[in-house]
Amino acid sequence: MTPEAFQTAANVSRETMDRLLAMDTVFLDWSSRHNLVARSTIDDRWARHYLDSAQIVPFLPEDMTTLVDLGSGAGFPGLVLAAMLADRKVSVTLIESIGKKAAFLRAAGDAMGLQNLTVIPARIESLKLQKKPDVITARALARLDKLLGYGVGLQKKTTKYYFLKGQDVAGELTEATKYWHMDVKRHQSRTNADATILEIGNVARARKSSNG
Repeated sequence: MTPEAFQTAANVSRETMDRLLAMDTVFLDWSSRHNLVARSTIDDRWARHYLDSAQIVPFLPEDMTTLVDLGSGAGFPGLVLAAMLADRKVSVTLIESIGKKAAFLRAAGDAMGLQNLTVIPARIESLKLQKKPDVITARALARLDKLLGYGVGLQKKTTKYYFLKGQDVAGELTEATKYWHMDVKRHQSRTNADATILEIGNVARARKSSNG
């Protein structure tokens, strides 16, 4: 997929595309020196990473003002979402405990000219946020039970979760429902026939989970 094909598929503005192209320049530079993503996926990054991240946006609440992305790594989906939500004045916070990746996220955010972005180099378990987010996202970070364990300490009652999940999503849901009450919607991924976007709300602990 070319950047132009991505722009059409994701239906993003010229201004948003400029931000993402600025991110991509930094991404390619850092990827030449650090393992931000699997190198085998870089050539097809506009579909595998950028569109995979961007496809979340149509499902997000219209009235959201804050989003937290857990384990942001190479910026997928967090940086892509920050670029796409900048014009809506949504404040996006990226959580990344690995120093080099947090440094990349800052460098990319600066290059993108994002005013709505905060990068916190910390472990999720030790995180204390001043404002609880409307939305929590994550991609390729952990199994669902563990993700909900991370999120429950950050959420408010109305927080919604959006997780990009692979082919084992049914097994992850079965396991997670042993420990969590939640409302779940499943959206088919546009980039992978075996993948799913989980939209989750009303999360509450059912009993002590494997994440403690």
